[in-house]
Amino acid sequence: MAIINRTYNLESLLKPNKVLIIYGPRRAGKTTLLKEYLRKTKWKYKLDSGDNITTQQILSSQNFDQILNYASKYELIAIDEAQYIPNIGMGLKILVDQVPNLRIIATGSSSFELAQKTGEPLTGRKRTIVLYPFSQQELYAKYNKYDLKQKLEEFLVFGSYPEVLLAKNRADKAGAAEEIANSYLLKDVLTLENIKNPKQLLDLLKLTAFQIGNDVSLNELATQIKLDIKTVGRYLDILEKAFVLKRVDGFSRNLRKEIAKKSKYYFLDNGIRNGIISQFNALENRNDVGQLFENFMVMEKLKFNEYNSVFTSSYFWRTYDQKEIDYIEERAGKLFAYEFKWNGEADRASRSQKDFLNAYPNAEFKTINKENYLDFIRPVP
Repeated sequence: MAIINRTYNLESLLKPNKVLIIYGPRRAGKTTLLKEYLRKTKWKYKLDSGDNITTQQILSSQNFDQILNYASKYELIAIDEAQYIPNIGMGLKILVDQVPNLRIIATGSSSFELAQKTGEPLTGRKRTIVLYPFSQQELYAKYNKYDLKQKLEEFLVFGSYPEVLLAKNRADKAGAAEEIANSYLLKDVLTLENIKNPKQLLDLLKLTAFQIGNDVSLNELATQIKLDIKTVGRYLDILEKAFVLKRVDGFSRNLRKEIAKKSKYYFLDNGIRNGIISQFNALENRNDVGQLFENFMVMEKLKFNEYNSVFTSSYFWRTYDQKEIDYIEERAGKLFAYEFKWNGEADRASRSQKDFLNAYPNAEFKTINKENYLDFIRPVP
């Protein structure tokens, strides 16, 4: 596969005496993005890794002389997997405060580690972006709309990670997706936050994988995997901050019949979801195509909003009398509601749609299906 440019232009995002932090799941392409930028940059740079013990010792020392000597004569410092460096926030603060015109890039695959370590020390001194697996908007640089639609089944089953897209056949794609899923569990989740029972975490992920599109009861999850509800909530929070899951909350303006206390959970990538349950069958041999389509749509919209600085809040809508809207965005004070129907007619009105628009008459509504989905996630025309 030819090189596909990512959305971000790092040169335009870098500022002197500021830290550019690139979050995102492992193997989504952060290191490749960083190295491609450094290959072309005009700045004299040092590229280092948070895995390097010497680097860990220097940048966590809070010793001004050591840290300033480390950066001496460089215009740009780039640190990959910076979350492995203790007190990295203080080390970077010393650099941006003490070295005139220095630019810094730090990447991290675990937002809860790096965010904790850089939050307070770098207040007002950082810019944060998130790099996801390839988006449909990025892939449009290589494929036209017809080609993208022809590959829709691959995206629904195997996901959009670079390694998966590069794989040449279904078996290789499935193997790559499963390997990435296992890497998440072993390297980014199980080793963090003192998680002592990996089987229960895996059971939780499998249960969540089968509940895409449904509102999740923490009580039910806790009962099924024999954990207390607080632990289940903590595990789900960790999985979201490690870029495995994405939570969407219920929407309510305090109408009595609306359910607002539950959440939906989506997987950041379809391939990871299917890797968790070891299920890579073709669409004609599956009974979860609607769930896969909904997960894909929500995540692609998340990517589009992030990459295009669309500021929005995301929800679902459900009532006690079983009316529901799959996905809602609130942008600039206006509601945009969507139902995802794999084979649905784009203009067919549902009872849920009618009830929602009666409650919120100024909202816009649209049904998204496999024919019009690219208009929803809006690649460049």
